[in-house]
Amino acid sequence: MKINNGLLDVAEYIESPNRDDRPNADDISLIVIHNISVPPNEFGGEGITQLFTNTLDPREHADYRKLRELRVSSHLLIRRDGRIIQYVPFHKRAWHAGVSEYRGCKHCNDFSVGIELEGADDIPYEERQYEILAETIRLLRKTYTGIHPQAIVGHSDIAPGRKTDPGPAFDWSRIATV
Repeated sequence: MKINNGLLDVAEYIESPNRDDRPNADDISLIVIHNISVPPNEFGGEGITQLFTNTLDPREHADYRKLRELRVSSHLLIRRDGRIIQYVPFHKRAWHAGVSEYRGCKHCNDFSVGIELEGADDIPYEERQYEILAETIRLLRKTYTGIHPQAIVGHSDIAPGRKTDPGPAFDWSRIATV
């Protein structure tokens, strides 16, 4: 696993339009772990990619109507089987954190990498997801040396009261030593 020009070489790259330049491309100092399933609690479909590429068809599922106008993305998605999709190069700003704050710094999208796990708050994650997540975090920390071990957080940590992911099913001890 390597990073070349902001892209993870083992990931399928599907470009999201929901990105822009970081204010400081050299300031990558936080990893934010999320979960996502589109539609909710359903895995394996194309809903996540459609959401991140603004191509959701509201006729496909009732929940898509309320998501249709969202403009969101993430750097990476780790599927339940361990496959990785990258939507935004790491040196670009993905739109994953929303209104957020980490240690007094607002706008976490400016300096963070967003990693989505295909999942839901209360559904256990797969062994392969933890393996790939740990390997990815190690590589990101090696490449972007401003990411300290304590700067690996959940979406709920930077948007408390607004977000709950990665949720109680996420086992933080699985990545505690990376």
